[in-house]
Amino acid sequence: MKKTEFVYQPKYGIVVLCADESEQKSLYDKLFALGLKLKVVAV
Repeated sequence: MKKTEFVYQPKYGIVVLCADESEQKSLYDKLFALGLKLKVVAV
């Protein structure tokens, strides 16, 4: 079986801490409107 070589491609991001879910949604909507690529996380 032939192994394929993993090629690391760095990605850069920013995590913004929000006070609550409504602030998270509001900020998401504003940044999305600016055309940014976003991922939502909850920790």
